[in-house]
Amino acid sequence: MTSASLDLLPDLEAQPLDGLPMGKSDDPDPTVTKADLDPVLNVPITVTAILGHTELPISDVLKLAPGSIIELDRAVGEPIDIYINDRIVARGEVVLVDERLGVTLSEVISH
Repeated sequence: MTSASLDLLPDLEAQPLDGLPMGKSDDPDPTVTKADLDPVLNVPITVTAILGHTELPISDVLKLAPGSIIELDRAVGEPIDIYINDRIVARGEVVLVDERLGVTLSEVISH
């Protein structure tokens, strides 16, 4: 599996959570406030961007050297998968921001 770690873009701001509808429609109070989430706001999570996959026989892996090219199953311009703690949550496009890689989210996946 090929993946890349991404730094969150520093110029993006989180949206306020007050009054954000959450939960099932039969919940007595389907809103959540920032205070409700305070206990988990500092819990670290792992964000992974999957650029693509490939399968190689061990003999080909042993031949890899600097400058080798590994062909992935995605074409240039196809969305990449964004995972949080090993669960897919979004798709997006790779962007360059001040000499660093980032991801612009194009689709949020609801479960």
